[in-house]
Amino acid sequence: MEPLLIIILGIILVVVIWLIGTYNGLIRLKNHCSESWADIDAELKRRHDLIPNLVETVKGYAAHEQSLLTRLTESRTRAEHAQGSVRDLCAAENEVVRGVTQVFALAESYPDLKADRHFLELQRELVNTEDRIQAARRFFNANVRDLNNRVEMFPSSFIASMASIQKADYFEVDSLAVREAPVAGI
Repeated sequence: MEPLLIIILGIILVVVIWLIGTYNGLIRLKNHCSESWADIDAELKRRHDLIPNLVETVKGYAAHEQSLLTRLTESRTRAEHAQGSVRDLCAAENEVVRGVTQVFALAESYPDLKADRHFLELQRELVNTEDRIQAARRFFNANVRDLNNRVEMFPSSFIASMASIQKADYFEVDSLAVREAPVAGI
């Protein structure tokens, strides 16, 4: 074989290997984003499952605060059924966070509620769940950053556009204002 032909075949082989490696790397990052999104989704479901218990507990002490509890329940329902982009879900989840924070603030006006064992346990569970959501959010957003970098950077952006791999949205949601549940009797 001619040396020129060997060089050309070598260059073609290197380019093909690079294309395959870049494409597989993009798919791997995309799958990491999907996998880490599942962690966020599980924690959001956990938070959504705790809210009805919180609403029922607060109702017993603050029945005249029905509008706040109704708004929280409606926000939870909207967040559970949110469809579309991550940004749409973020907006719905921010409503839930604001509602839960308002219920925690409301408890300050009701000493009996604030001391209720069931309320304190729910508050602890919600704060724990919030911590888990934040950890999952950081992991997801790190994967999104890595994917977005590869999608935007040359030369991998060329492969991403050919494969219709798009940038992903970050999951940015407010945190619950209450970071620790108070301990009764202190």
